[in-house]
Amino acid sequence: MKKVAVIGSGSWGTALAMMLVNHGHEVKMWARSQAAVDEINEKHTNEKYLPGVLLPEGLTATTDRAAAVEGAEIVISAVPSRAVRSTITDFSPVLKEGTVLVNVAKGLEDGSLLRLSQVIGECAPQCKICVLSGPSHAEEVAREIPTTCLIASEDEATAKMVQEEFMNPRFRLYTNTDVVGVEMGAAMKNIIALAAGMNDGLGFGDNSKAALMTRGIAEMKRLGIAMGGKADTFAGLSGIGDLIVTCTSMHSRNRRAGILLGQGKSLQETLDQVQMVVEGVNTVQAACHLAEKYHVDLPITQAINDVLFHGKGTQEAVLELMTRQGKSE
Repeated sequence: MKKVAVIGSGSWGTALAMMLVNHGHEVKMWARSQAAVDEINEKHTNEKYLPGVLLPEGLTATTDRAAAVEGAEIVISAVPSRAVRSTITDFSPVLKEGTVLVNVAKGLEDGSLLRLSQVIGECAPQCKICVLSGPSHAEEVAREIPTTCLIASEDEATAKMVQEEFMNPRFRLYTNTDVVGVEMGAAMKNIIALAAGMNDGLGFGDNSKAALMTRGIAEMKRLGIAMGGKADTFAGLSGIGDLIVTCTSMHSRNRRAGILLGQGKSLQETLDQVQMVVEGVNTVQAACHLAEKYHVDLPITQAINDVLFHGKGTQEAVLELMTRQGKSE
């Protein structure tokens, strides 16, 4: 068993920390808020992110960065995509050479257009970087509902080590060396989930949602391959697997946000109501810039970007998508 640190006290970081403690690991969480630390340590709850879930007593938290990662052989970065650079930069001085750093956020860095593993590589080059991805709602992992994900690293030995340490009868992991494909699938599926939610908010049906998901996979694959990913990756857990769960479940923040947008709420009203990070909103502009850079056509992604940031109505966006020039599949 390993000593593990979890950076971030949101729903996913907390669920993974719970899972690891329950299967014998020593886990310390880091939270920015002293109030969150006190709740975890004293009440063994995290009501904001995992309401009604009792945390194991062996799970402890701190606001002290050095104390959080002291002795940890594996560090999990579980902060939102927009906070990855600043957070890992702050942690870098206390991360030792060879520390295995597992990123679980899904997104792209706006401005630089970097994948999150690339951001971490710039901020903490002394670490061995992995990416954990797949169809995995935190609420279900916290309740030990069987879940299957993958762990991706360019160094297969590092991925296999994390696989061995994290796998248990309720949490299965596959390894993958296609970090580009895994990260692009994870980032892009949140955008398509916004579209699927808008579909529901508009009162459309299964036909249109199936079309969005299928053509969404085509967009994910098209851009991912242009960036160096492998086609097979998008047919796996971090591609179609993650897309299915994110487009169909009410656990999905992106789908919930899309429903509200489809019902006519503004972006700000939507974010205020969801009250948690909606990664698709943070990712869509970067995805559109990457499409321009790699000369890739992403009509659904562009339509979502136009709705979110350029004042286009959802009905108008649907009409434009449906009346595009006919093509072969």
